[in-house]
Amino acid sequence: MPPFAFRVTARDGATRARAGVLQTPHGPVQTPLFMPVGTRGTVKGLAPRDLNEAGAQIVLANAYHLSLRPGAEQLAAFGGLHQFMGWSGPLLTDSGGFQLFSLATPDRRNGSQGSLVKVTDDGAWFTSPIDGSRQHIGPERSMEIQQAIGADIIMAFDECSRNDDDEAVAARSMERTHAWLLRCRDRWREQEAAKRGVAPQALFGIVQGGNSRALRERSAAFVAALGLPGVAIGGESIGYSRPMTASILDWVAPLLPDDRPHYAMGIGEPEDFFAVVRRGVDMFDSVLPTRMARNGTLLTSQGRLRLPSSRYADDQTAPDPHCRCYTCRTASRAYLRYLFKAEELLAPYLATLHNVSFCLDLMRQMRQAISDGRFPSFEQSFLARYREQATV
Repeated sequence: MPPFAFRVTARDGATRARAGVLQTPHGPVQTPLFMPVGTRGTVKGLAPRDLNEAGAQIVLANAYHLSLRPGAEQLAAFGGLHQFMGWSGPLLTDSGGFQLFSLATPDRRNGSQGSLVKVTDDGAWFTSPIDGSRQHIGPERSMEIQQAIGADIIMAFDECSRNDDDEAVAARSMERTHAWLLRCRDRWREQEAAKRGVAPQALFGIVQGGNSRALRERSAAFVAALGLPGVAIGGESIGYSRPMTASILDWVAPLLPDDRPHYAMGIGEPEDFFAVVRRGVDMFDSVLPTRMARNGTLLTSQGRLRLPSSRYADDQTAPDPHCRCYTCRTASRAYLRYLFKAEELLAPYLATLHNVSFCLDLMRQMRQAISDGRFPSFEQSFLARYREQATV
């Protein structure tokens, strides 16, 4: 079997939802899947052993952050991020385009980008938040950094579009993203051709275009025509606005290659899991579940559970009676609330372990429902329970 291959194993007759298998050099992964985010080579608060036991198939890391510390050279000396962090499963690296975009000031219409970052057709010049040094990342450098990291799947360097960008601004970002993608593809091909005894990497292109249907369709057609191993849908709209995310995916879904994995960047709400999977998305990620956990909010089968609430002070029930993760098997809501109030380090650990386990188990159930031909009914029953309890 080739190091990268994707095949669809089941389809839902009423939606675009599909189950599949993505083969990577570090093993196969079952889709659709949620990827826990380990931005700096760690999913905050969890060890690789925890991720394995929770059922994580693939972890996402960020090339921008890892290039600053520990640096691409050190990672290459260790043989890549797999060895450095002790993770044996597949890895995906985001190029860092979104992180550079987030350093810019809100108003790019007048070319104002502030002192932290300056984006040109050649890439992005930015000030390192670690030591204040001036750094540059362009398409070719992004490919080189991600090669040093050694991720199974690498993302093209792109310029993200804001929710409030008008069509002219979104069009300029899209055209720059397309030009960068061609340069990424060429450098990726050079790197792959030069490899000897090193695992290959799969390059995914990214669809941009803001909130414009015409631009999104143009971008989807452009990326699809390149025949890359996978296609991602990016931009600030994805994952930030549920209605706009749904619209964008509806626009681009018919244009994406059916035999390649589809990746929606930045999806972390259980309700959104269903919204994107029913539109043919195979992969997604977000920091939201782990960030919420550190702030005392659990995702459960009956909605969000806000642990600091006084209503849980004497609650002896499990955080989620339907969950079989270590946290739910061993801790009560009252105990977790106490840990957060006492600011004990165990609190964010147990909460993070639950939220990651919950998301991964939900994906397992979703894959099974697709295979069994009951995805719409599973979606309806889950969301009815999930929305039943308001966050308290």
